[in-house]
Amino acid sequence: MKLDQFFPYRIMALAEAVSRSIAQVYESRFGLSRDEWRVLATLADTGPLKAVVLAEQTHLNKMQISRALKRMEDVGLIVRKDDPDDGRAYIVSLLPAGQALHRKIVPMVAAREQYLLEELDESTRETLERAIDTVHERARKLTRQG
Repeated sequence: MKLDQFFPYRIMALAEAVSRSIAQVYESRFGLSRDEWRVLATLADTGPLKAVVLAEQTHLNKMQISRALKRMEDVGLIVRKDDPDDGRAYIVSLLPAGQALHRKIVPMVAAREQYLLEELDESTRETLERAIDTVHERARKLTRQG
């Protein structure tokens, strides 16, 4: 087997290339890490979340989410409040500065996403979306099966 032809490797390489091309916006212009961007985008989309749920939704481990939240709290983008239902947990919310930053970044990353996909016609995009969803679900199924 050649690694550069192995499906999981190709998907990882594609994900990294796409992620780096988008990350240039929020890293160089706004000083956010990839993990911080994931937190910002998720909270902007969902509203306040328990930190553990936020970690799950962003696919970040405990250390990654902890570091991202610490830095974002230090610069005034988020606030953490004790979870009234669980004394060991907390709920994370975007502050107005975080919401404003998200509004600034979204048009720029959306433009990069559009550039990446504009060579694909609508039918190909739809096929790509279905293929991604199908492979993702089958991977989750294999993970559940062990």
